[in-house]
Amino acid sequence: MLDTVVGTALMLVVFVGISSAFQLAIQAVGNNAARAGAIALANERIEYIRSLSYDAIGTAGGIPSGALPQIATTTLNNIPYTQRIFVGYEDDPNDGTGVDDTNDIVVDYKAVKVTISWESRQGTRTITMVGRISPPNGIEADVPGGTLVVHVVDAAFQPIQNAQVTVENPGVSPAVDLTIYTDETGTATLLGVPPAGGYILTATKAGYSTAQTYEVSAQNTNPIPAHLGVAAYQTTAATFEIDLLSTLRIEAYEEIVEDSWSDGFANDVQLATTSNIDIVGRVQLAGGEGAYATEGFVQSADVTASPLFRWGTVSWSDERPAGTGIIYRVYDTDGDALPNGVLAGNSSGFSSPPIDLSGVSTSTHGALRIGASLSSTDANVTPSIDDWSVTYEIGPTPLADIDFNLRGAKTIGTNAGGALIYKYDADHTTSAQGLVTLSDVEWDLYTLSVPSSTGYDIVSSCPPQPVGVLPSTESVIQIYLADHTTNSLLVDVRSSDGAIVPNASVQLQRGVYDATEETDLCGHVLYRNLSSGTVGSGNPYTINVSASGYTAYTSSEVNVTGTSRLSIILY
Repeated sequence: MLDTVVGTALMLVVFVGISSAFQLAIQAVGNNAARAGAIALANERIEYIRSLSYDAIGTAGGIPSGALPQIATTTLNNIPYTQRIFVGYEDDPNDGTGVDDTNDIVVDYKAVKVTISWESRQGTRTITMVGRISPPNGIEADVPGGTLVVHVVDAAFQPIQNAQVTVENPGVSPAVDLTIYTDETGTATLLGVPPAGGYILTATKAGYSTAQTYEVSAQNTNPIPAHLGVAAYQTTAATFEIDLLSTLRIEAYEEIVEDSWSDGFANDVQLATTSNIDIVGRVQLAGGEGAYATEGFVQSADVTASPLFRWGTVSWSDERPAGTGIIYRVYDTDGDALPNGVLAGNSSGFSSPPIDLSGVSTSTHGALRIGASLSSTDANVTPSIDDWSVTYEIGPTPLADIDFNLRGAKTIGTNAGGALIYKYDADHTTSAQGLVTLSDVEWDLYTLSVPSSTGYDIVSSCPPQPVGVLPSTESVIQIYLADHTTNSLLVDVRSSDGAIVPNASVQLQRGVYDATEETDLCGHVLYRNLSSGTVGSGNPYTINVSASGYTAYTSSEVNVTGTSRLSIILY
């Protein structure tokens, strides 16, 4: 039996290898046949183009214009092919180029490129053939056109090779509609362009953003950049910036709010364990005057909340007569004290409130217990705890069906009133999970706003807005919302290098109004239910901002009208 199994396995390995080799051989034969067909088609097109008169060599919608199709499909030996033809004027460097051309004729000959592509199991395959077509008798002929030079760069102003540049102009005869590609310097050049205005240019690349020219319209009276004009014997240059697209996820939540748990010891319902303890509207050592226990212990039941965002503090009120003491510690749900690595100083305990729990992980410790060790060296007296409490923050809860607007900082012109027109300015609505995912986002600075019709105001945004989205990245914007008020002020505080400054003290004043808040983890504070006030009306607000390690900031010209925002930089 063992010999049979081993022999079968060996035969299987051999046959699998033979089968794989056979499949590879079939693929190789198929690829070679397809390539041979592509070469034959390319040769046929090149020879056909050579047979045409010099003036007839051009593409439909191209420069120079002609009857050749820019793109066509054909089938040879049951293999479908895509055929692309490009014809363009070239400036021969042998007699100088551009303004240095010795005879001032820059359209020395026509260059032809034929590209044949087909699909294989390994993806798209292509072969390209190029040729040069000289004018009759080699005599250069002046073409009364201009030169169009297009540069395509990325966000870092580095050249992009093989970017697709579309040039259109339906207003010339014959109409121009062609696609060219940038070289290794990110440049695409067209010679002999018919002099005219209204050239429509678009630059892009697979997986990249798109940049283009824009027409003058009633909505965009001053487009930037506008469609281009080309003058005879002049060079028109344009630079377009494109880069890899990014993914942006927006998450909308109800605001994170502070809540608390407390026990006034009316009974032992909220206690997990006691030892030598009496509960008499307070916690004290068991016994009575002259017979109090020398030590005792009490531990609360589990303290938790849902959804728990962050732990806050532990506080208490107690009495410790001379000769008595109380030490407080924080425990996990098994009744074990948290190690110092989780809560510094917990092993030795705390005697003065509050205990800061903000560094305790809510994912690891979603519930905690509070414990106290009571002691007395005098049987006539006992320490006592009147109450204790734990604060924490709850949230975030996703918000479905929230309408918001997302706007980039890039502009494409202004309207008749001088207002900016933004390249990206779109409305979205969150899903049932409170999410919107955009997978084709251009690098930019984005600002998110929520209309008052939703009934909400933005309490905080992580990261603070505007949010920078870099090329080829995945970014997340988390917004936290609260009930809308007519006038509010959302303040975000950052350092000079753009870092968020949490726990900064922000004081807002005007007349009898005086409120001081601390920025949250995202560096935000929201002031609600304000009355409007602006510099122009003579009743602006004053703001004072301070944070450890920074120079304080003060301004007495803070405008509040409607849903207002203020960004402050600390140095």
